[in-house]
Amino acid sequence: MATMKIDYYCPYWGSDHLSNDDFFTKVKDAGYDGVEYPIGSQVSKHVLDTFWEGAVNNDLKIIIQHYDTRVSNFTEHADIYAAWFEKIAAYPCVKVNSQTGKDYFSFEQNKQLIDIADDFAAKHKVSVLHETHRNKFSFAAHITKSYLEKLQDLKLTLDISHWVNVAESLLEDQQEAVDLAISRVDHIHARVGHPQGPQINDPRAPENKDTVAAHLKWWDKVIVTNKNKGMKNMSISPEFGPMPYMPALAFTQQPVSSQWDINVYMMNLLRKRYTM
Repeated sequence: MATMKIDYYCPYWGSDHLSNDDFFTKVKDAGYDGVEYPIGSQVSKHVLDTFWEGAVNNDLKIIIQHYDTRVSNFTEHADIYAAWFEKIAAYPCVKVNSQTGKDYFSFEQNKQLIDIADDFAAKHKVSVLHETHRNKFSFAAHITKSYLEKLQDLKLTLDISHWVNVAESLLEDQQEAVDLAISRVDHIHARVGHPQGPQINDPRAPENKDTVAAHLKWWDKVIVTNKNKGMKNMSISPEFGPMPYMPALAFTQQPVSSQWDINVYMMNLLRKRYTM
């Protein structure tokens, strides 16, 4: 098998209370290779310019994340989505990860949005991947399977925690759909979900051993599949989120675990597991 380099990206999600300097220092000290940066439709050019300057100065790569196009009117939704791509065009990145469309849009409507992403990718010579995510076109394994069968060039960011939650299972009865998805994955969101939610309380806890093992098995298969295809570079974002993704204690609203510590733990676990 060919050698493949895996880069690890720190999610900005949950760290937006920090100054850029403090955030980049934490990212570097933790040993990440880059940052996955969510860009909202209303963010200013000054904010983006400042963030990119800081990332470059700290020798950190960037994956851009789209997440906030939520309008239910399809025409308006498509216009906002296209405008978002225009907004990010000036900012160099490794790839774009898009939470695309809506679960209630038709196939034809969601395909129009995927086409917008494809046009941007072709014009700017950058990969646009579509994240498996609740509420989006890719909200469930069996639905995403139908898109993958019809759209041969469709590439995914695999956040399989969402599918586990939607299906209320570890997808034991949907292996064909999962395998097809794995064959199209160029980026992993390494969050562990469970049948009743998109995020376990802590992957280090012994009661979560079997659920973590199931996710590791899926991620292992992504790595082996891409290595066998001759892929030179792969990316992973440990993406456990802050509250309300992170369970909290009643009344006090104190998170049951540290989001930052869990993500660093996951990065180190996977870096050791996938040493090439």
